Amino acid sequence: MPTLLLLRHGRTTANSSGVLAGRAPGVLLDAHGTRQAAALPGRLAGVPLAAAVHSPLERCVETLAPLRAARPELPVHAEPRVVECDYGEWTGRTLGDLAAEPLMATVRRQPSAVTFPGGEALRDVHARVVVAAREWDARIEAEHGPDAVWLMCTHGDNVKAIVADALGLHLDLFQRIVPHPASVTAIRYGEPPLLLRFGDTGDLGEFVPDTEEAARDAAEATETPVGGGA
Repeated sequence: MPTLLLLRHGRTTANSSGVLAGRAPGVLLDAHGTRQAAALPGRLAGVPLAAAVHSPLERCVETLAPLRAARPELPVHAEPRVVECDYGEWTGRTLGDLAAEPLMATVRRQPSAVTFPGGEALRDVHARVVVAAREWDARIEAEHGPDAVWLMCTHGDNVKAIVADALGLHLDLFQRIVPHPASVTAIRYGEPPLLLRFGDTGDLGEFVPDTEEAARDAAEATETPVGGGA
């Protein structure tokens, strides 16, 4: 069975400013996210990727750009089903502001019951991204064999949904999963699916007190579990 390397895009200007980007155009990587993207070819050196699949949004395209430059032969496919959740009227609002919304309590405790105002239901996001991941995995196996490794670059909530599915968790538990920007999660679908690695960034700096990394991540922490967190 193939191995899926599930990549969250690098940190964006929306992540670092505490804004829920959703599908808004023009949300690009910030300076830290650009460094994360530049490091990706080195992190994946020696891993023989059969293909890369990505959300069509700019931040995912930007994240994969250095890898594509390093591996011009790599087949790359845009996949609309792994685009960010449509947050509707919440798009573009600050996470601090959204924390006061009554719906946020349901987002935290019962996401399966949430439909964003003017936007998408989280249960529909879960369904489309899980189906896309499993269908692409079957396609990769058919075209490249059971030992193939492939990459999917997508968004925080999507990573959480795919991981929850692999672990057999109900959607209402997926807020317990926190993938960092530019983190790599490895899943192998089988009977049962296996979570081989979760949220690997190669950087443990956030856990060292009184460092720039710890201060950066503390500043980005939020009690509003939408958009995957920063």
